[in-house]
Amino acid sequence: MATPQVIAPLCAQPGSPGTQPDVTPTSGVLHVTVRHISGFTVIGNHLAQHRGLSLTAIGLAAHIQSLPAGAKVGIKVLTARFPESEARVSAALHELEATGYLHRSRVRLPDGRMVTRTVSYNQPGSTAPAPQPRPRRSEPPVTLAVPPPPAPPREAAAPPPAPVEVPPPPPPAAPELLPPAAPAYVPAPTASRKQPAPLPQPHAPTEELHRAATALLADLRRHAPQLTLAEADIEALAPGVAAWLERDAHPDTIRHALTSDLPTPVKHPAKFVRSRITTLLPPPLPGIADLASPPRRKVIVIPLQNCDTCDRAFRATHPGHCRDCRIDAHQDLHTAAA
Repeated sequence: MATPQVIAPLCAQPGSPGTQPDVTPTSGVLHVTVRHISGFTVIGNHLAQHRGLSLTAIGLAAHIQSLPAGAKVGIKVLTARFPESEARVSAALHELEATGYLHRSRVRLPDGRMVTRTVSYNQPGSTAPAPQPRPRRSEPPVTLAVPPPPAPPREAAAPPPAPVEVPPPPPPAAPELLPPAAPAYVPAPTASRKQPAPLPQPHAPTEELHRAATALLADLRRHAPQLTLAEADIEALAPGVAAWLERDAHPDTIRHALTSDLPTPVKHPAKFVRSRITTLLPPPLPGIADLASPPRRKVIVIPLQNCDTCDRAFRATHPGHCRDCRIDAHQDLHTAAA
């Protein structure tokens, strides 16, 4: 009786086995899940949590998978439906094609028109299920009645045997249906790309022209930081600026032509400067002989003469008779001859 008896169990320590932990996280997202009855789409976590796709591509894939068959999913339709630009929608479609969630191909219809066919896959790498043959209606077993054998003489007739059930023959195996072959991709016709005009070249290149042209091109970044050119681009564009200087164009004039009204942003400074050097090249200055007024054309004045018969004035290089007197004299000559 002197030894105390411990009957009550010890208190459970925090974190010991047998205790119920708190399942509510202290941070992060909390889910309130309600079971959908209608109007929902099942999307795998391989798409919703894809680490190689952008948010725009994941959302676009979810939208396409929720659409019914035959819905339009062109870039123009998606741009009108969502606030993203055509460039972002096009980039998202290319991401889905690269990861296998989307396949686009150009097919020719029976009437000759070319259309784009889009196939959406909720599981990349899967194929469209082949149509299964329709099962035949089960036929009742065929029962063949076997006539009883004749009764032996002077004996009681034996009971007729039970009918023998013969199972129906198995249906012929359906031929294996292969999945339809994917339509051949026909690229859309593209217009021929126009070749850029050649860079102008000076007629008499000199070291002074080349040095002045390279200095002017290197100095463009002081006036327009967008036109910061690489050293190789300056060497390639120097002959075009030398052609301007050879045609007596002032350096300030060239600088103003290359740096005024710049687009925002200038994606390719070297191509932009090359285009302006080529398209805005001024003609050579005219010479003094070209600016002189043309000489006057010499006017020949026919002097006046007095007719020897009627004393009428008429213009002629030599004295004689006027036209009327010559006609009268000709008529008198014919009359005398008649």
